[in-house]
Order: sequence, then structure tokens, then C-alpha cells
Amino acid sequence: MTRQQRTIKTAFEFEGVGLHSGENVKVRVLPAKQDHGIEFLRTDVEDAQPIPANVSFFTDKERRSRLQRGPVYVDTVEHLLAACSGLGVDNLLVEMSGAEMPGMDGSAKEFVELIHQAGLVEQRAEARVFKLNKAVYVQHGDATLVALPCEEENLILQYTASFDEPGVGSGSVRYEITPEVFEKEIAPARTFCLASEVEALQAAGLGKGATRENTVVLGDPKTKMRLEDEPVRHKLLDLLGDLRLLGAGLQAQIIATRSGHRTNAELVRKLLDQMQEEETGGLITRESGLDIREVMRMLPHRYPFVMIDRVIEIDGYKSAVAIKNVSINEPFFQGHFPGQPLMPGVLQLEAMAQLAGVLLLRKLENTGKLAVLWAIDKVKLRGRVTPGDQLRIEVTTQKMKGKIARVNGEGFVAGKIVCSATLTFTMVDV
Repeated sequence: MTRQQRTIKTAFEFEGVGLHSGENVKVRVLPAKQDHGIEFLRTDVEDAQPIPANVSFFTDKERRSRLQRGPVYVDTVEHLLAACSGLGVDNLLVEMSGAEMPGMDGSAKEFVELIHQAGLVEQRAEARVFKLNKAVYVQHGDATLVALPCEEENLILQYTASFDEPGVGSGSVRYEITPEVFEKEIAPARTFCLASEVEALQAAGLGKGATRENTVVLGDPKTKMRLEDEPVRHKLLDLLGDLRLLGAGLQAQIIATRSGHRTNAELVRKLLDQMQEEETGGLITRESGLDIREVMRMLPHRYPFVMIDRVIEIDGYKSAVAIKNVSINEPFFQGHFPGQPLMPGVLQLEAMAQLAGVLLLRKLENTGKLAVLWAIDKVKLRGRVTPGDQLRIEVTTQKMKGKIARVNGEGFVAGKIVCSATLTFTMVDV
């Protein structure tokens, strides 16, 4: 399945109350260039960095999907992301004046309408679509998710739910996801809770923005369904929104039973691992990538101090992604905790710096120069990097003025962030 990337033609704005926080938040959704992805930006937080809609930033929170970067987070983004998945929207910048996305009518219906009013425009680059080749399985208690290879061009989702509420039965729905099917059968399905949960949710400080109009209360005789099996369809809607955290479209069949945001995110992490394995293994290629020979032509480093094996994606001089395959044969393991080998944090930072150097030296005015690192700030080492791991390094240029450049870097293993830092360079003549 191939298609062009899409963004919206014009920006749009809306405001409303968060389903859980009860706080009023204003949102502005802007077009974004190709390969930008979907990002959320808190305009009420000074110097906040954009938070990508990527599972690496997912934080496990009750009854909602939270994306968090450092201390800054955005909540309940899954309904907007479901609208993006259902309509095939790839690139957006979403500015929020508070922490939680407005709940609107509790579904994705109003988001779909706003996107249609703004209009969609195709972009030159081809959309990333991952075709699943190996089955993936996730289980937590009685919640299961199975992703299977599928020859159908569109994503197929099946969801089976059973509810622990007297008088409320189980249900199952299955759809091949197209924009038309999403708009008619899935987008209007509202969020829900069980009548027996209401007091406990309120005691936990949740559901402050919930009303009878935006939330279906199962087991309450006053509740009227908008659609047949509306709660089951909403669980499928949530799953579709969480799948957007893969950062790519998906060609697969997914069978879900009683899954929630936590298990959804775990499935996405496993899908991301498989997708990255195929990217770095050469099964998926990027025209913008650089092999090790091209990297060494740009950098002065040589073995054993070359800390990146391959640049798999690069966007001008704005951002780049590289991988480092960590082997037990690395020379630093001979003397660095040889009984329990760990990749030194300073070498993780060096890998970031080398990728940043590749990125900065692509700029024409930096031809013949050397990117010299002279400041490192906001360093965080969050997890272990051990032999057999694949370290994925991502860098983004934050500022470039004259001979000075500032770059943010992050490192991931199996989709989990292990290191981050802000690096400042000066460009000097060789």
C-alpha cells in the first residue's frame, strides 16, 4: 500500500474541557511539512519542546494516553490521533494551552469534521507504511493483542470486549479501516465508563469533564447509545489512535481482547522494534540514509572511535536518525565493567555528537569546516545499553546562527529512551 503523505491545507482552532482534568484548553492545529510527523507543543510552558506522537514518549496513565517529554506532558491525545489515522493525516503541529486535549463530544467525530473543514493536501514524500511480516503478541492478564501479517492493503482491526457490569454483555466488532468506514462506523463512538466505577473515578480525580453527552455510562438505564456496540467501537477507536504512535501506517490484521492503552502501547513498541530491525537490516530503505563509508567521508573519526554504524534517515540539516549496533567486541568493554559490560554514558553522548556533526556538515556554508563540541547541557542517562542492544540515536537542530549550532539528542533501545542531552557546537575551519 503506497500513498503520499498528507497534512491540512489551513490551520484550525478549537477549545473545550478535558474529560479528566475538567480544565478548559485552547488548541491550534497547524499544517506541517513532509516527514515532520505529528507533534504536540504546550504553549503554556516556557521553552517547552515539541512532543512527538511516538511510543517512545508514551507514559502509562489510567484511562488515557499520555505523551511526556521531560516534565512536560499532554493527555488524552488518542481521539485526535485516531482521526489522523482514520483519515490518513501524517504531518501536524498541535499547539495546546494546557495539559489535556479537549474531550469534545467524547469521540473523534468533531476532530474529523474540523480536519475536513481545514482540507487535506498531499505532499511530495511517500507515506511510511510498515507491512508486518511476523506475528506479534501481547498479553496482560485477560487483555490480549495479536498482530498478524495480512495481504489486504488496509489495516484490519477486530476488538472483543466484555464488561464487568451486571446487565451489560460482551460485544465484538471487526472493520477494514478506510476513511469512509472510520467516519461512519468508528469516529462517532463516545468514551464510556461503568456505572459501578463512577464514584471511584471521581475519588481518583478523574472524569471531571465527563457529562452524559460525552460519556456513555454502562449499566445506567438513562444512557442512550449513539451506535450499536458503541463502547466496543470506542475501544477500537482508542486502539487506532494508539497505533498512530508507531509513526507510520500499518498493513496488518490486529485482534484485540479487552486491551487498553497500556497493552496497546506495548504492542506498538514491539511493532516498532520489528520495523526498525527491517530498516536497519536493509529490508526497508530510505533515500536520505547514509552508509558507513559516507559517514566516514564526513567525519574525521576512525576505528575504534566511530560511534555510529549507519544513518538511516536525514532531513536536510534539521534532523537525523542513526543506529549503533552494540557488540561484545567493542574495545571499551574490555575495561569498563568487564564482568557486567555497559556502554559508557560518555560514549552514548559521543554517538549523538557524531550524528549531529553529520547533520550540521550537510549545510553548504559548513563545507570544509569541522563541528567542534564545546558544551553539553541537560544530560540524562536513563537506562542501560548492553552488548546485543541496538542504540537508535535521534538528533534535531534547535538553533543555528553563524558559527554556533545547538542540537538536541536522544538515544533509544527497544523504543525506550536511554539517554538525552543538548549539545552546542562551533563550526571551525579545518
